[in-house]
Amino acid sequence: MNVDSLSKALQRRFVVFDGPDGAGKSTQRKLLADALESQGAATVSCRDPGGTVIGDRIRSVLLDHDLSEMDVQCETLLFMASRAQLVGEIIRPALAAGKTVLCDRFVSSTCAYQGAAGFDPRKVLKLADFAIGDCWPHVTIVLDMDADSGLERVGRKPHHSGKNRKKASGTGTLFVDGLPDAMEARPLEFHRKVRQLFLELPTYYPSPVEIIDARGDVQVVHQRVAECLTRVFS
Repeated sequence: MNVDSLSKALQRRFVVFDGPDGAGKSTQRKLLADALESQGAATVSCRDPGGTVIGDRIRSVLLDHDLSEMDVQCETLLFMASRAQLVGEIIRPALAAGKTVLCDRFVSSTCAYQGAAGFDPRKVLKLADFAIGDCWPHVTIVLDMDADSGLERVGRKPHHSGKNRKKASGTGTLFVDGLPDAMEARPLEFHRKVRQLFLELPTYYPSPVEIIDARGDVQVVHQRVAECLTRVFS
């Protein structure tokens, strides 16, 4: 299936890119969006958490601040609140309009990250049923990379993981001065557990999950993504 055929196959499809920090989710999402749009496809790209005015405020609370005192259940519910707004405001309307929706992270991330923090991933799915209803991705692409390499890709040496972040006194410091977000700043063992939980997703997730090797040149990985989507939607 060529790009033109793939763009038609992905109409009204919801595709999520997910995986450990540094795996290249945003890069691969953009490469696919560019390829589809070059063939005239209408695409909507979004990120989770965030992607809406309300969601971005929640995102700041979740990723822009020290979460060491936040209970994992509170953390999980905040992710779901942002996600509910994203689905209602952006994703459902775009799909109804026949567009392709490409999202950077979704419920799969909560299963992995909050799962690694001690929240049962299967309970995450129950909360998601309430937050998003039947708006599950048609496929989730998990870009797989070991935690050590992924953290180096985002500019954090593995032995720096877990160092205390500065507490932000307000909003707006996310991504400023190279500060890692609240998830990236957690210990290396946490990130290794996150990767393992991503690899386990296909055994229980309620919609299709494809694991793709994220190592190598970005164009090589892009080709793997295209081949995977061709197989899934052919």
